[in-house]
This record gives sequence, C-alpha cells and structure tokens, in this order.
Amino acid sequence: MAELLALFLREGFAQFTLDDLAARLRCSKSTLYALAPSKEQLARRVVSRFFRAATEHVEKRVATAADARERIASYLQGAADELTPASDRFLADIAAYAPTQAVYERNAQAAAARIRAFITEGVAEGIFREVHARLVGEMAGWLIEGIQTGVLGRRADVSHAEAFAALSDLLLGGLARSGGPDTP
Repeated sequence: MAELLALFLREGFAQFTLDDLAARLRCSKSTLYALAPSKEQLARRVVSRFFRAATEHVEKRVATAADARERIASYLQGAADELTPASDRFLADIAAYAPTQAVYERNAQAAAARIRAFITEGVAEGIFREVHARLVGEMAGWLIEGIQTGVLGRRADVSHAEAFAALSDLLLGGLARSGGPDTP
C-alpha cells in the first residue's frame, strides 16, 4: 500500500490499469485485488489513506498550538506540508475521478469545519474580532479546495505551500482585532 501511494503521489492514478500497476510495483494483480476488488476501489482506498494520514499529522501539530491563532497557522502549514509530495497529476486525478472526488470533498468540508471551529474559539477567547465564523470558515474551505485541486496554484503560479501561507496571512490578518496585539 505504501509503494502504491508513493507511485500515485508521483504520477497520479487515472492513466494506470491494474496490469500497469502490477508491473510497476512488481507484484501480481491478485496482490492488488487483495487490497481492493477493482481499480476504482483501489484508487479510493489509497486516496482515503493519504487524507487520513495527512489529517492525523496535521492534528498532531495543531494539538501543540497555544491558542486559536496558532491553531490556524499550524493547521494551514501542516496542510501545505502534507500536500508537498503530491504531484499536480495526483491532485487533478482526485478531482476528476468521482470515487476519489467524494473523499476529497469530505476532506475539504472537514477542513472548513476545523477552520470555523478555530475562528469561533478565537472570537470567544478575544483573540479575533467578531466575525461570521461559519461564513469565513466556508470561504476558507473553498480556498483550501482551490489549493488542493491546484487551481489557485496554476492561476497564481505558486506552490501549495505558498498558497497555504497566503491563506494563513489572509485569515489571520482579517481576523485580527483592530488596534490589538495582533495588529501588524
């Protein structure tokens, strides 16, 4: 499974047949069928594993943050770091393939919910100004989706890491209390 994920991250998955994958991984098709009964389910399983592991890594980083401001910064930097090994082809294949697109959409919705929760916490803690947390969280979710699919990166000619850093700056700058310690 780890070798399959590494291959998918480098080259995507849509262009491969099960025969191609077996040859590239130097295994039998029956080995692949032991992982999933079809190429579609195999791709979905690998993509699910990628996002599950990425989420675990990001959440470990967030757990060490002292406040909502740090949680947002840690979350977005963690997301950038986790996407670093993912090729544009892999991300495009995820977005274009219905079974994996559903996994991806759940991940983007979960990211929006986390950002929304961090914003709500920051407002309650007095770190952030009063904002419509659900709306801002959803807008952040759309931007995260644009970053993950590569659309924003292509349009702005930036890496995923640069896009997540810019989103962090945008959110944290926009949430800062006017005249408070968070004001640059």
